[in-house]
Amino acid sequence: MPDTSATQAPGRSRAKSAAKTAGGAKAAVRAKSVAGAKSVAPEAPVLGAGGTVKLHGAAFGAGFNEPLVHQCVRAEQAARRRGTAATKTRGMVSGGGAKPWRQKGTGRARAGSSRSPIWTGGGTVFGPQPRSYTFKINRKERLSALRSALSLHAGRGSIAVLDTGAFRAPKTSQAADLLDDWTPLGAPAALAPALVVLGAEERDAALSFRNLPRVAVLTPENVGVADLLGAASLLVSQAALDALVARAGGSEGVKANSSEAGEDKA
Repeated sequence: MPDTSATQAPGRSRAKSAAKTAGGAKAAVRAKSVAGAKSVAPEAPVLGAGGTVKLHGAAFGAGFNEPLVHQCVRAEQAARRRGTAATKTRGMVSGGGAKPWRQKGTGRARAGSSRSPIWTGGGTVFGPQPRSYTFKINRKERLSALRSALSLHAGRGSIAVLDTGAFRAPKTSQAADLLDDWTPLGAPAALAPALVVLGAEERDAALSFRNLPRVAVLTPENVGVADLLGAASLLVSQAALDALVARAGGSEGVKANSSEAGEDKA
């Protein structure tokens, strides 16, 4: 039989090179699409002053990772549990030290204590005891879930920046008017749960919003993934926005914020 290995080898090499070229082209297309998606920075309106603010792409331009977000929400809700439920075992219930009746001769079932778990008023078997429900989530996973939750608000246009300088004194009616005029999802923000994130020094604005129904006021350090997902709209001050970006991006977010601030000043 003739040797066909020599004729088949060039064909295989050409097929491999074509496959590599096609794979490289697909990777380039994906890279271009990702780069194009990241280049479009989302924007948020400014309530109280007008205009818009560009949001940082690293914190507000990520995709939504549903399994990771679900895991972080479970971890946050589990950490909020007090874990103080407790029952008494037969050794903890008072009494029951004397044998109810003698061992033999009564015709009744033998019993050694009236605090047995099968007796009324006795101890509990395998009941709950004080414990901690927390479980660990890796730091990078928590930051990725936080970016997903922030990007969800940025993608659907339910985030706005609050001009806290308009609050010279605590005034709930002024805060209510801002939420009534803002319609992020086609309806006033006051009709759905809203999350207001303010810095610790922005006390007048915090006191103005905290008495409103369906409104939660938190500092950037205390905002969790569950809080962001439970809110239909997100309202942040400029100081809180910078803190959230720095927290979501870690050291990279801090460097990006400083570089952007330098470019704006230039």
